[in-house]
Amino acid sequence: MLKSNDWRESLFNWTNVIILVAISLTMIYPIFYVTVVSFTDPGEYIRTGGNIIIPRSWSLESYKTILSVRVFRSGMLNSTFLAVAGTVISLVITSMLAFAVSRKRFKGRKVILYLIMITMYFSPGMIPAFLVVKNLHLIDSIWSLIIPTVTSAWYTLLLKGFFDSIPESLEEAAIIDGCTEIGVWLRIILPLSKAAMAAFGLFFAVGYWNTFFSAVLYINKPELLPIQVILKNILISAEVSSEARSEMVIPGETVKMAAVVLATVPIIIVYPFLQKHFAKGAMVGSVKG
Repeated sequence: MLKSNDWRESLFNWTNVIILVAISLTMIYPIFYVTVVSFTDPGEYIRTGGNIIIPRSWSLESYKTILSVRVFRSGMLNSTFLAVAGTVISLVITSMLAFAVSRKRFKGRKVILYLIMITMYFSPGMIPAFLVVKNLHLIDSIWSLIIPTVTSAWYTLLLKGFFDSIPESLEEAAIIDGCTEIGVWLRIILPLSKAAMAAFGLFFAVGYWNTFFSAVLYINKPELLPIQVILKNILISAEVSSEARSEMVIPGETVKMAAVVLATVPIIIVYPFLQKHFAKGAMVGSVKG
């Protein structure tokens, strides 16, 4: 009976392994193909018709071509500014709001919590949001991509749950020593919340880097567009060919693949630096004890 159970368990485990490997390959192969094509010599790509697994000759011509496009460079800079400035501002605003509503001594915190929760279930819609941005004179401003989404109700509530677990005795001791509320937030709360701030910082950074729809709505000037909108234009048009500085014949597909890699790599690089905090920070507010 024991041997029979061992055989079934082994079959179950191997079946899981095979299924998970197959799923992983279907996800990894597109990334692998895009990267390989972006580094493939243009002449080899034309000869093979794009049927490449491992190229015989490698080349950086596609990257040189896409980096010669002014609007692509400006898109990368705009997205970098969004990811850095937006993440810092969002972390400051969200952590201050979460800290305020997590303190029982804060009068009116229940009303504010209800108002925050309402925004999770009811959205004003695209037209009212556009009118608000327009009346604030933020159309064609990079700040129109930051201010309307500067915080998140869901992240605020999760961070509040984490702050609830911090003993108030620490704050009371700091206040007795002459610390202000801002001082408590800076010297007590933030140092104890590094893992949570790292996790939410990653969430905010990915969100700002992937900004697309709001940029389509609020930005008309090409030099202010983020990289995701520029990437969409490159993938569906011949924009690269018209702006490329080189006259040599370079397949549009290899240039598009290079654009995809350049638009993806920066945000991927951030993960290893925050990985040690991510697992712990992702659980904030979910367990109390």
